[in-house]
Amino acid sequence: MENKTKLIPPVFPGRVPTGLNVHPDGEHLVYPLGCTIIIQALRNRKQEFLHGHTNNVSYVTVSRSGQYIASGQVTFMGFKADIIIWDYSKREIHARLTLHKAKVESLAFSPNDLYLVSLGGQDDGSVVVWNVAKGEAVCGSPASAPSAGNCLTVKFSNNNDAIFITAGNSTLRVWDLDLPNRKIHPTECQTGQLKRIVTCLEVSDDDSFFFCGTSSGDILTVNLKTKLLNSCAPQKKKFSLGVTALKTLKTGDMLVGSGDGVVSLCKGTPFNAINGTSELFATCSKNDIRVWHTDTCKELLRITVPNMTCHAVEFMQDGKSIISAWNDGKIRVFTPESGKLIYAINNAHSMGVTAIAATSDCKKIISGGGEGQVRVWEIGKGFQRLIEAMKEHKSSVSCIKVKRNNTECVTASSDGTCIIWDLIGYWEVFDGSPIRELEGSLSGSINGMDISPDGTHFVTGGDDKLVKVWGYNEGEVTHVGIGHSGSITRIKVCPNARSIISISADGAILRWKYPLLS
Repeated sequence: MENKTKLIPPVFPGRVPTGLNVHPDGEHLVYPLGCTIIIQALRNRKQEFLHGHTNNVSYVTVSRSGQYIASGQVTFMGFKADIIIWDYSKREIHARLTLHKAKVESLAFSPNDLYLVSLGGQDDGSVVVWNVAKGEAVCGSPASAPSAGNCLTVKFSNNNDAIFITAGNSTLRVWDLDLPNRKIHPTECQTGQLKRIVTCLEVSDDDSFFFCGTSSGDILTVNLKTKLLNSCAPQKKKFSLGVTALKTLKTGDMLVGSGDGVVSLCKGTPFNAINGTSELFATCSKNDIRVWHTDTCKELLRITVPNMTCHAVEFMQDGKSIISAWNDGKIRVFTPESGKLIYAINNAHSMGVTAIAATSDCKKIISGGGEGQVRVWEIGKGFQRLIEAMKEHKSSVSCIKVKRNNTECVTASSDGTCIIWDLIGYWEVFDGSPIRELEGSLSGSINGMDISPDGTHFVTGGDDKLVKVWGYNEGEVTHVGIGHSGSITRIKVCPNARSIISISADGAILRWKYPLLS
């Protein structure tokens, strides 16, 4: 008979959220049992015990380097709950941190072990950043807005010691640590009408997105840069009894733990996140700008300017601002996260700003006005100045698009013409000479136009209610889309060249399959 070894699993009750941790050395497990922290060797199952808490441990986490373990506890109402930072190699207490009342809800180390962020329970409601080396508090703040519910979990960025995320009942925030002023500043993530209780968080390796497991059994994907919702899935077969744990793997797959005790392997990330702003588009009209999610067609953000009409809106390439053209002659620039006004260019055009675009380096804005002028503005930190004005159109400029290499731009006008401008010649010798002029419509004005990401085609829409795709070099129509019942007012090619979005005067927003998919 051959000898068999019986493996005895560790005594782990599993009542502490994310309580089971594999140490970075790959040889030990770290988990709580009552008021004790257990370090167990995987090879021979030898256990070591860390004693220091006076009541049950409520959370435990391990730093990325493996140098530290942090654990928090519960205590009685009216008393403060300790956090202990343990020195892993010495198996002793490095620091004892005491601020939160009744319970420590969640803990997270920064990627380089500089800081520990802690989240208090519902009777505390605060988030605190601690200096790990000194064992002292840096700063703190209420974890959620007064109108929101309790925060339940916290997670640091994978590459930045100054950025972390908190989430819970109808609250989802990205925080920036302002160390010189000893403050933390929150930015609310925009999820539109979607309300969820987030129970766990996971951040992608490159910090481009983070994932939120919810009590509803779905997972939200949020762009960490723009703080905007990217997707919510699965739509139908949700995870039973809610998502309780998430873990991204080096293969790009994701493990999802659910309340029914099942661990699921999702091939690839659960949702194929799209780079750039392909997942978003913006529309504008009287009084406001609205930002939408492309796949779900849900509104994520509304920016309101009372008693004014916005004629055009664009995302800057760096994702840090939204530029817009208004009928009062102003160019207004807003943040995409909250819709807060960054700056405004007054008296940009005498008859209202009717079109707007920006260069890919985000250093220049090109605007068109009701008088037919095209103007170029240089922008920078704390300044905006007019470089030059060009006049060729006989009526208002309806749309402006710049080629990705910033060498040429195309302007469309209500006079029915499209003009392609040589921007290199313009910026170097200031002649602003048109390369060629095309008759874009025989039955009315051209109100919207955009250039494809590869620069080989552009699309137009106008009073003839047709979506037209043109060859850029040939200046000839290659495809025509019929579907609008009103005049097309704006049109946009998705940055990933998969869709075309067009809107019309009757309020319709149509999404078209891009006919030249590679």
